[in-house]
Amino acid sequence: MFTGIIEAVGEVVEATPKSGDLSLRIRTGKLDLTDVALGDSIATNGVCLTVVDLPGDGFRADVSRESLSLTTIGQWRPGQAVNLEKALLPTTRLGGHIVSGHVDGLGEVISRHRDARSERFRLRAPDDLARYIAHKGSITVDGTSLTVNRVEGAEFELNIVPHTLAETIMGSYRAGSAVNLEVDVLARYLERLLQGAEQPQGSGLTEEFLAENGFR
Repeated sequence: MFTGIIEAVGEVVEATPKSGDLSLRIRTGKLDLTDVALGDSIATNGVCLTVVDLPGDGFRADVSRESLSLTTIGQWRPGQAVNLEKALLPTTRLGGHIVSGHVDGLGEVISRHRDARSERFRLRAPDDLARYIAHKGSITVDGTSLTVNRVEGAEFELNIVPHTLAETIMGSYRAGSAVNLEVDVLARYLERLLQGAEQPQGSGLTEEFLAENGFR
């Protein structure tokens, strides 16, 4: 699990096709790897990758066909900058929100413009993910935990402060940029509960119950 608070910006060194999937080598820059062991997880542009080698200046990871089909990894080339975050510890401050590192789908940057010292971004999500995106809710974009400022159908807006622009790859986004999206896991679980799958009889969890208790 992760928090969506980016710890460093790394760089793709190698992206090598291997028997139908992909082997990655990532240079991690200022990310402290002294407490990272083989088998640990590092979120890379929001994708939970398992460390299979530690060459000294970064790590290697294998990427399955499933991950290639759901993320931007297949588009990565040597020299590309990526957001990095190590898996959280029990003592980690939860400054963002609960992030699994399991990308739900690809979004697209529609536009960006200045707003005082911040930047306003407008993105489009896949139609099947749009229902999980709420005004003032949380969303993960390339591994960064962000607050949704406005929603219109499958499009949503973000206000990005200078610190986030400087410490993540968001400063490089342009209209047409593809991004990894992970919706708030609480929204997914809530939807599943409302579907009533294997729900114990008399549990009382209904849309009316939620509305009466402030979940609107």
